[in-house]
Amino acid sequence: MPQNDLKHLITWKDWQANDIKEVLDLALEIKQNPNNYSQHMNQKTLVMLFQKTSTRTRVSFEAGMTQMGGHGIFMDWLTSNFGLTEIRYESAYLSRNSDILMARLKKHEDLLELKRGASIPVINGCCNMYHPCQGMADMLTILTNCDSLNGTKLTYIGVHNNVVNSLMALCEVFDVHLTLVCPIAKEDAIDFDLRDKIIKKGLLTETLNLIESVKNAQFVYTDTWIDMEFFANPEFSTLKEERIKLMLPYQVNADLMSHSNAKIMHDMPIHPGYEITDEMVEHPDSVIYEQAENRLHAQKAIMLKLLHLV
Repeated sequence: MPQNDLKHLITWKDWQANDIKEVLDLALEIKQNPNNYSQHMNQKTLVMLFQKTSTRTRVSFEAGMTQMGGHGIFMDWLTSNFGLTEIRYESAYLSRNSDILMARLKKHEDLLELKRGASIPVINGCCNMYHPCQGMADMLTILTNCDSLNGTKLTYIGVHNNVVNSLMALCEVFDVHLTLVCPIAKEDAIDFDLRDKIIKKGLLTETLNLIESVKNAQFVYTDTWIDMEFFANPEFSTLKEERIKLMLPYQVNADLMSHSNAKIMHDMPIHPGYEITDEMVEHPDSVIYEQAENRLHAQKAIMLKLLHLV
């Protein structure tokens, strides 16, 4: 691919609003008419590099390539040579054997180094700062469960994390009002440029008033309080207990949702009894499984756009 046509998805803040809107429109079209795209990835190869654990990212990207006539290659960071050399050297090599590269890494800086060596599009499958593919799936989920994104009210309850940064970026583009209930919001986890941008449009509310935050919300979204790879790690048991003590009053449960008619969202994996109760996961107002399914459609659209195949 000529370098002047090369585009990556590291964070949505690097994209123009019109391009972002085109991806969402395409994702909706793919969801409604998947067979129309069954050969768009013919003879194309996606390399999927995983440093973080995964269920949805692995399955949705690989299934997406298969359903569009392409092929996905799974690479485990620990069983590859990425830890033995410079990251950019390995991504330069992969660029000569594949068409597109998706990486799910722990550090944003490593993702930037991967992009530095690549001559093919790089997709951020999740890092400590951003989760752009999840954000697009979230917008698709909201869009298919309301009349319009414009003016929709979304409340996020939990730790300010990579998901929140991507939500801020996309809510600003689609004029979705975002209310953040984040008792834990460490400065090094917040993208202040995105925060300032959404504040300037009058689309961000930050509060710790839990009941007020959900009263008029159309969607209530929660996420894990601790990164998934640390949740069961005994080395992080002290941090886990501290988080649980602080965050348990902010659990999405029947008592809280009795104040709201909102649809319930969670990006999975779920820790029932912590950020959300089991009955809310499978409640009639839950769109969690649809939200997870929408990763497939959103990522198909992202890949097709990056490869200029639509």
